[in-house]
Amino acid sequence: MYTWIWRTLPGPVVVRLVLALVLLLAVLALLMTVVFPAVGPLLPFNDVSVVGQ
Repeated sequence: MYTWIWRTLPGPVVVRLVLALVLLLAVLALLMTVVFPAVGPLLPFNDVSVVGQ
């Protein structure tokens, strides 16, 4: 998959590196703003129970 992305990106190596970095940052931004907030309430990390003696 990564080789397909690398072969699909246009330009010389420097341009490909910049485009790959922009693509990576766009995916991270999408994850942080859309995916993680949508899935956060479904995760059990907020169900903390402490059993006292």
